[in-house]
Amino acid sequence: MNILFKKDTWQEIYYSLKNNKLRTFLTMIGVGWGMFLFVSLLGAAKGMENGFDKLFSGLATNSIFMWSQTTSIPYNGFPKGRQVNLRLPDIDLLQKRIPQIDYISPQNSRGSFGNAGEQMSRNGKTAVYTLTGDYPVGNKIAEKKLIFGRYLNDADVTANKNVVVIGEAIYKNFFDAKKNENPIGKSINIKGLFFNVIGVYKVAQAGGPNNNDTTSYIPLSTFTKMFNDGDKVDFFAIVSKPDADLAVVEDLAKAELKKKNSVSPEDTNAFGTFNLGKMFEKVTGFLTGMQLLTIIVGTLTIIAGVIAISNILLITVTERTKEIGIRRALGAKPSEVRNQILLESVVITLASGLLGFIFGIMLLMIIDVLTRNQDQFPFYNPTVNYSEVFAAMGIMILLGLIIGMIPAQRAVKIRPIEALRSE
Repeated sequence: MNILFKKDTWQEIYYSLKNNKLRTFLTMIGVGWGMFLFVSLLGAAKGMENGFDKLFSGLATNSIFMWSQTTSIPYNGFPKGRQVNLRLPDIDLLQKRIPQIDYISPQNSRGSFGNAGEQMSRNGKTAVYTLTGDYPVGNKIAEKKLIFGRYLNDADVTANKNVVVIGEAIYKNFFDAKKNENPIGKSINIKGLFFNVIGVYKVAQAGGPNNNDTTSYIPLSTFTKMFNDGDKVDFFAIVSKPDADLAVVEDLAKAELKKKNSVSPEDTNAFGTFNLGKMFEKVTGFLTGMQLLTIIVGTLTIIAGVIAISNILLITVTERTKEIGIRRALGAKPSEVRNQILLESVVITLASGLLGFIFGIMLLMIIDVLTRNQDQFPFYNPTVNYSEVFAAMGIMILLGLIIGMIPAQRAVKIRPIEALRSE
C-alpha cells in the first residue's frame, strides 16, 4: 500500500493523536493492559512451572510410598487388628509379579512415623536426630545434594559397614562449619557405636520421607543388626516404569501383599500408601489450567481494549467530518480515507501492545530478581514463549484491522457536501 510510504500519512496520524493526547492515552490503556496481563501472567505461570520442576528435581515423581498397618477385617481364621509387616523378600516378590515396577527402595527409620529418634554425640556434644537405614537406590527416590563426600554404596550394605551420611544441620552441630571443616573420615557416636562420616548433604528441594537436614543415613543391613529388626522393613518406595499407570501398580502391590499375608482383599487398612504420582499430576494439572486461564483472560482483555479503540475512532471520525469532507471534495478516494482510519487503528493497537509487552517483561525481570535465591519458594525463572506473544500480537493487529473497519466505513460513507455543511 502506497499510503504506508507517504510522509503526509504519518504526519496526519501524528497530529491526530497529538491533538487528542488524553483520549489517545486512555484508549491505549485498554490494549496495553491486556498485553501486560497476557505477558506477566503467562510468565508467572511459567515461573511456577519451573519452580515446581525445580522443587521436584531429584525426586522420582512416579513413585508410591507404602507401609504396613493392622488389619480391619477378620480373614482366614485371623482376627482383625493383626499387625502385618513389610519384609525384604517382598521386594523380589513384587518385582517378579508386577512387571510395571522399575525398582523398590526399602527403608527403616527411628525418629519418624511417630517413633523417637536416636542419640548421637561427638566431642562432648549430644543431640537426638532421625536415623534411617537405606539402600543406595534410595538416593534415586529422593536425590541428596552432597556438599561433602558420597552417598551409601552396595559395598557398604554388603559388608554391614559402620558408615553414615549426615544432614547439614548435624554437620553444623558436630563440626566447625564456619571453618568449613571436612568431616569425611571422622566419626560420630550413634547408639554407642562409632560411625565414620562418608558424606554430608543439603536438604533437597522436594525431599520425601525422612529427607531433611536432621536425618542421618546408614546401610540398612547395619541398621537391622543394630535394632535386631531381622528382615522387617518400615516402608517401601516403589517406582514404576515411565509408561506404567501408577494407580494400577499401587492396587497390584497391595493385592500381592494381602495375598502373601492372608489379608482380606476388601481390607483397606492393612497397608497404607501415598501416591506421589497423583499429587504430581494435580500440580501439573493446576499449572496447565493456570496457563489456559492466563491466555483466556489476556485475550479477552486485549479484545476489550481493541473494541475501545474502535469506539474512540468512531468519535474521532465524527469530530473530523468536515476534514474528511474537504479531503473528499479535493479528490481523495474512498479507499484512501478508509486506509487512513485503518492505519490509525493499527498504529494505536500496535503501540499499545508493544508498551504492554515491555512493561510485562520488566515486571517479570523484577520478580525474577526478587525470587532468584528463594529456594523454598516454588517460583523460578519466569519466562514467556515469544511465539505465543507474537501470535497474540498478530491477532491483536488483525482485530485492530477488523474493528477499525467500522469507523473506516462510516468515514467513507460521509458525503462531501454534507460534511462541508457540518459544524
